[in-house]
Amino acid sequence: MLDWEQYRKTLAQRVGELGTLSPDTLSGYQALSGAGQKTARLDSKTRELIALAVAVTTRCDGCIAVHAKAAVRHGASKEEVAEALGVAVALNAGAAMVYSARVMDALAAG
Repeated sequence: MLDWEQYRKTLAQRVGELGTLSPDTLSGYQALSGAGQKTARLDSKTRELIALAVAVTTRCDGCIAVHAKAAVRHGASKEEVAEALGVAVALNAGAAMVYSARVMDALAAG
């Protein structure tokens, strides 16, 4: 298994390097990342559960590392995380079903 704590540290170093080389890229990302917090329509735990589901669907290990730790920090239980991940699994299955229908459409077109 991955050493998630070490991975988070290494990731932070590499993102820091990118920020040094391209500060506008990093500040733009930080603005996007913090935008939802400003409205406070969703609490932090809910945002982290959504982030974990999206991290799974986009296959982002770095996102998983960062948002898993944040979800725990904001009080998410393993059961809540599992439910959020169930949504991610269902959406991925749904996307596969939709694209399967596209294949059938392409076959029908000849």
